[in-house]
Amino acid sequence: MSLRGRALVFGDDVSTDQISPGKYLKLTEAEAGLHAMEGIDPTFSSRVRQGDLLVGGRNFGTGSSREYAASSLRIAGIAAVIAPFFARIFFRNAINQGLAVLECPEAGRIREGDELDVDVVAGEVRDLTQGFTLAATRLPPHILALVEAGGIVPWLERRLAAERAPQGPPAGEARGPASGEQQGLAAERVP
Repeated sequence: MSLRGRALVFGDDVSTDQISPGKYLKLTEAEAGLHAMEGIDPTFSSRVRQGDLLVGGRNFGTGSSREYAASSLRIAGIAAVIAPFFARIFFRNAINQGLAVLECPEAGRIREGDELDVDVVAGEVRDLTQGFTLAATRLPPHILALVEAGGIVPWLERRLAAERAPQGPPAGEARGPASGEQQGLAAERVP
């Protein structure tokens, strides 16, 4: 999973209330996404572009457990969040919402507007503007699967659909004779 985008940089201790202000919690997720980061940067929604990469400081996502913080960033167009350390509840909410989060101890080297190429699987952040590569914590395969699926709900929906899907005979095996009900239905269709 490779992501390429422009860095939007914020400092330490950005709270979930700054990411998704409480006054917007009665809106739908899509509407709340229009107000992402408004608590810290009122211009954010006018300057964010689809695929941008948010770079935070230490303890990004501190505060309450509101899931809207992670989902509003994803809906606003943020492809991933990179920070030295995340508040644990935000980290988990981001994964559940399908937002890639990478812990990168040296994320502070990235400047506003730098062009980044992020390999989520390898845990690498390449700053194409400044010409360096930073190591990030790699997400375990089961967590990466949730992010790639778009979050826990789409992941569960796919898994349940796969479990419910009728299983045909293995490739190369002939089907047995049709049941009496199937034979009767086939006979009704024949003119």
